[in-house]
Amino acid sequence: MEWKEHYQRWMNFEQLESTLKQQLQNLNDTEQEEAFHKPISFGTGGMRGELGPGINRMNVYTIRKAAKGLALHIEEKGEEWKRKGVVVAHDPRHMSKSFALEIAKVMGVHGIKTYLFTDIRPTPLLSFAVRHLKTANGVMITASHNPPEYNGFKVYNEDGGQLPLEPSEELMELVKSVDNELNIPVLSEQELNAQNLLKWLEDEVDQAYLKKLESMAYDHDMPKDDLNIVFTPLHGTATSLVERGLKQQGFTNLTLVKEQVIADPNFTTVASPNPEEHQAFTKAIEYGEEVLADLLIATDPDADRLGVAVKDNENEYQVLTGNQLGALLLDYILRHEQFNQGVMVKTIVTSEMGRAIAKSYGVETQDVLTGFKFISEKIKQFESTHEKQFVFGYEESYGCLIKPFARDKDAVQATVMTAEMAAYWNKQGYTLYEALQQLYRKHGYYLEDLHSVKLAGLAGQEKINQMLQDFKQINELNVDGLKLQYKEDYSTLKRTNVETNEEETIQLPKTNAIKFIFDQNSWCCLRPSGTEPKIKFYFAVKGETEQEAQDKLQSLKETILNLVKVEV
Repeated sequence: MEWKEHYQRWMNFEQLESTLKQQLQNLNDTEQEEAFHKPISFGTGGMRGELGPGINRMNVYTIRKAAKGLALHIEEKGEEWKRKGVVVAHDPRHMSKSFALEIAKVMGVHGIKTYLFTDIRPTPLLSFAVRHLKTANGVMITASHNPPEYNGFKVYNEDGGQLPLEPSEELMELVKSVDNELNIPVLSEQELNAQNLLKWLEDEVDQAYLKKLESMAYDHDMPKDDLNIVFTPLHGTATSLVERGLKQQGFTNLTLVKEQVIADPNFTTVASPNPEEHQAFTKAIEYGEEVLADLLIATDPDADRLGVAVKDNENEYQVLTGNQLGALLLDYILRHEQFNQGVMVKTIVTSEMGRAIAKSYGVETQDVLTGFKFISEKIKQFESTHEKQFVFGYEESYGCLIKPFARDKDAVQATVMTAEMAAYWNKQGYTLYEALQQLYRKHGYYLEDLHSVKLAGLAGQEKINQMLQDFKQINELNVDGLKLQYKEDYSTLKRTNVETNEEETIQLPKTNAIKFIFDQNSWCCLRPSGTEPKIKFYFAVKGETEQEAQDKLQSLKETILNLVKVEV
């Protein structure tokens, strides 16, 4: 069916929800095509897109279609799986609460019970809830740190991890099999209650999670009142669990950024609710300077990503990168805990500094594709074979997991552990910034950077695809001070030695990414975002000194970005 036929089908649907009907009538030709040219699809973070009318948008009908597909997926597994039910959580975004209830209404038609939280909850709590309640699946309604016009539908398996590739593909086939998203039958909330197919969750899962959180502490007796913390949830879900988690560990010197504690779907006080972007710390820095805070902490709206700012040697707040915080946490964990055949897991675009730290403690490192579901898959594999022990998992995009009682990146865990780590280093007479400098002096100056090029719309997607194809043809790159050694094409799973042209197979699933590996622990990688209309350029170098690393990084960035005529 052509996109115009889909558009007319919606226009002619008399029962179309009134707000969507009005929005539909206001679309111009280009907007109509973009909203109807293809069904919304799953990426590394599940189904995510702009709110609005159309089969390529997030709305009540595409939510119902996704929920219908999930119900069919559960039915295929049999009656036992239907009895397990589904747990659904949501963030404060526009339509999140109503989308969560719509899932329950669809599940009810299939006799599948839904557990729904009465209020907003973080993504890691949803992951934990799947395991705690032993449900067949979980769904998180969130678009994480995307702009306010976005929302999403993330599916979790019975292990609490995001749905892996094969089940995700199977689910999408079932979703595609749903003929007409406009006519999916649903039960009313009253019917759900009458048939005992809806259970509202209040605080019971939170309490169970907090007990697990408390058990993470390495030093319960260490003085913590001296550590002065400022925290912002960036208008999201983390306030309650973070505040309670810190206080039960003894961190009482806590200041909340009151303007950003408000669960605001428009994220009014920030240009972007993303702790990866330094502007998100503007308010926290104001508070920090006022109360003389040692540690500034920011979580994204669904509380799976954590950003941290600490004082540098000039007494100015510096926002740590995800790679830097991950390195600090890994080192702190390995200082305090022994592992039997321990493995640290990171993504292919995460700093090699973690590998160096892990090696210094006798811990193995394994790489996975970008997307935390691949890390959770590794944890499940380790548990099933009993041959390896999970130590820590992280990715450069500010996400990590310390203890696997959740199976997605967990900013609540990371917040509590970061606070304990800061208190530990304070006791030794160092700030976190100084602790990081110690790691650099010991392991080398690993520096990384990320540059994103946003290319929206159908034309933008074509440019992204062409850009990747062009880079895949490159076998020579002249970068001052660096020699190209290998090219890794993850779409073909071929690792090529550019000097000898010898090839070997990459033991990972296929994905659309290309990586260039230079000598001296330097590399760059290109991959399209799985959830946004942009392509990401990752850069990483190592130097003997900070200046040497900065020079290498600048040279690498200039060389690569000049090829696509992008300003550094």
